[in-house]
Amino acid sequence: MSAPDITHDNARSVRGVAFKYVFAVCAFLSILTTVAIVLTLLYDAVDFFAVVSPLEFFSGTEWTPSNDLYGVWPLISGTVTITIGSALIALPIGLLTAIYLSEYASDRRRAYLKPALEVLAGVPTVVYGYFALVYITPVFDRFLPIGTFNALSASIMVGIMIIPMVSSISEDAMSSVPDSLRQASYGLGATKFTVSTSVVVPAALSGILSSYILALSRAIGETMIVAVAAGQTPRMAELTDPAGMFLESVQTMTAAMVQIGASDVVGQSTQYKSLFAVGLTLFVITFAMNLFSEWVSSRYREVYR
Repeated sequence: MSAPDITHDNARSVRGVAFKYVFAVCAFLSILTTVAIVLTLLYDAVDFFAVVSPLEFFSGTEWTPSNDLYGVWPLISGTVTITIGSALIALPIGLLTAIYLSEYASDRRRAYLKPALEVLAGVPTVVYGYFALVYITPVFDRFLPIGTFNALSASIMVGIMIIPMVSSISEDAMSSVPDSLRQASYGLGATKFTVSTSVVVPAALSGILSSYILALSRAIGETMIVAVAAGQTPRMAELTDPAGMFLESVQTMTAAMVQIGASDVVGQSTQYKSLFAVGLTLFVITFAMNLFSEWVSSRYREVYR
């Protein structure tokens, strides 16, 4: 081997080692950031729970920090209301969109539609919030006894916001299904609709369910849409009155954190530290949902050879 070849191989080896360590540092920084966030939440949350009983916090049904009432259930109730409403919109529309892109759209049409759809994910969420407040709510106000701030408009916009997540991940899962399964079904006389709904969707079930869970996790953590459109009224939603659940103002956990953080409360007060207790609760919920998504993905994943 000539000297130039040896030098070139050494340079490639050095670059390979350098890239390895750069990638390792990036991975370490990601993990370190997550750990730092958790420790920060825990540090102030522990101080909060030293003053407010965890039993009171997790079982209380009234959230009024100014009166030293720290029951988190009204915030969880508002969060669940928004999540349910957005799921009713995003999950079916996202799945149907994914089926169209994967099974019906031509390559040329897909090349235009998929990026256009994913633009929705890049719209600032505060824009969604003001759109709901200024345009969606007045439309419903014409024929529903709806308040200026309400869960219905916020749910609709959160649902629209997470449609790209559902459709993109689901479409990727459907596209990974081998064409041999489709061709075998066509050979048995199945229609395109039957192949799409009875063959492709079940085969891509793990990816579809994962997209659902990840999208709902995104909806749970949404802040600006609910802060602008849903209002700041912590209340327990009545499951026996679905209309009342969505037509009135609610407050989610994220909106409560914004309200406390933007207020003029003293930095080390119990009211201020309740922000970290709510944040820790929200983190645990979303973390559990992400773990569940990973379990669903591994449990129902189909391996094709």
